[in-house]
Amino acid sequence: MTDQPEAPARATEIIGRVIPYLWPEGQGWVKRRVVAALAMLLVAKVVAVITPFFYKAAVDALAPDTITPAWALGLGAVGLTVVYGLARAMNVGFQQLRDAIFARVGQRALRQLASETFAHMHRLSMRYHITRKTGGLSRIIERGVKGVDFLLRFLLFSIGPLALELLLISGILFFVFDVWYLAIVIATIGLYVWFTFAITEWRVKIRREMNAQDTDANQKAIDSLLNFETVKYFGAEAREAERYDSAMAGYEKAALKTAYSLSLLNFGQSVLITAGLVGVMVLAARGVQAGDLTVGDFVMVNAYMIQITMPLNFLGTVYREIRQSLVDMGEMFGLLEQPTEVSDAPDAKPLKVEGGRIEFRDVWFGYDAERPILQGVSLTVGAGETVAVVGPSGSGKSTIGRLLFRFYDVNDGAVLIDGQDLRAVTQDSLHAQIGVVPQDTVLFNDDLRYNVAYGRPDASPAEIEEAARAASIDGFIRTLPDGYATTVGERGLKLSGGEKQRVGIARTLLKNPPILLLDEATSALDTETEREIQDELAAMAQGRTVIMIAHRLSTVVDADRIVVLEKGRIVEEGTHDALLALNGRYASMWQRQQAEEEAA
Repeated sequence: MTDQPEAPARATEIIGRVIPYLWPEGQGWVKRRVVAALAMLLVAKVVAVITPFFYKAAVDALAPDTITPAWALGLGAVGLTVVYGLARAMNVGFQQLRDAIFARVGQRALRQLASETFAHMHRLSMRYHITRKTGGLSRIIERGVKGVDFLLRFLLFSIGPLALELLLISGILFFVFDVWYLAIVIATIGLYVWFTFAITEWRVKIRREMNAQDTDANQKAIDSLLNFETVKYFGAEAREAERYDSAMAGYEKAALKTAYSLSLLNFGQSVLITAGLVGVMVLAARGVQAGDLTVGDFVMVNAYMIQITMPLNFLGTVYREIRQSLVDMGEMFGLLEQPTEVSDAPDAKPLKVEGGRIEFRDVWFGYDAERPILQGVSLTVGAGETVAVVGPSGSGKSTIGRLLFRFYDVNDGAVLIDGQDLRAVTQDSLHAQIGVVPQDTVLFNDDLRYNVAYGRPDASPAEIEEAARAASIDGFIRTLPDGYATTVGERGLKLSGGEKQRVGIARTLLKNPPILLLDEATSALDTETEREIQDELAAMAQGRTVIMIAHRLSTVVDADRIVVLEKGRIVEEGTHDALLALNGRYASMWQRQQAEEEAA
């Protein structure tokens, strides 16, 4: 997704996507609250428009030789002043009541939109996520949700109410005073709006650039902090700081342009507003001198001009923020518009595993059309059988696992479990039937109990501890001061590789799936730890269908069958002894690895 200028049609489309959150079908309480908030808004504006009349009457009552308006007789100057104060308080009170009524609607809309975006991100394919920058992605969602908050509040309670207030005041100036007052006000508002919108459109482009720099800097910061160990290993602290500072320099430059353009906008708005105010007040002053107007009229005109100028000053900010919100929301809705590359078929049914027989039937696949990975692979894993897939790097071993879990769909051919094409079953049911122990087990920055229970969140404490015992991690956990309540740190960095791997095995055991995918589950461990975990994996594999993807051949010698992949094709297949006797590709790899281990 790329940043694009927000055309009016695009802005209208974005606003159209927000409106259903304000007026959802089948949720009457939301609609009632919106109507009530708008009613409070209307009352507040009516009170605000009539308030200057009390101010005028109070001034006239204090001025000598001035006739008090008939409607104000009996109240007196003090009474009129008190009524004026009460009217101002009522105006503020109705506005606050409006905000209180609408708050639940706004927060519900934000929660719903944020949840939808987050859920959609998890539905997107692995291809999308490995090409995106996590830091930038989180920033786009954060800014987009804030943009919706601003738009819901200010579009509903600022632009519309401002137009209503300007219309009412313009009518009063025309009917109570003179057409020239109205002419000056209209000219002032017209010039002000034109100037504000023109400068703001220019500023939006600058803000878009500033957003891009902010996203880039945030991504670099998160990426660096997530990989702080690597930074330390290579003594690259200064390099990372310089890289981050370089990104912030771009942000600084864009931010300065934003600040300078804001100063120009504010000064221009002030000049136009002041000119309009002076023009109207000059007319009123001349009217008082000529005896056509009272001092109270002069004060009332001033009060109305202040009522106009205050929201107009606010209009600049609101319009600018609305335009920026539309940009931010456009980016977020762009995420929501990203197609889910792998999705359930309309008639998809739950996967039924009766034995766990896996079949790759003449599978062709490539991450890129120009670079095929698997070329006509046909492989069958019988129910309860353990099959190892080995081969040099780039041969397509890990791709086998990704296609089985349906991170991607095959380009041609089919992957089946118990005769059911994976494209014809629901992804949730497929994922529920497969347990994966990856090469690098990544844990959540939570406690050990949460991480083990991730395999089955509804598991009881006894079941969690039983799974940990089966994975030979329970004893270690009990030696910790906080036991199962021990926090593992970001990505589980407080644990060793072997400890993380055992937690990964424990949560897979807790899930208790009929099919296991071991994706180089021990290749990153030392020999002693590897042997211990190999025993645990072998015990876990009992009674299950297992595909082992391995680089180190010593870990697969006990497999029922070993499949050798090379350049995306199966070149050999058989037991360990049979393949050694064949003296082919597998035997060559075995001899090389044995020689390397002896040399070490």
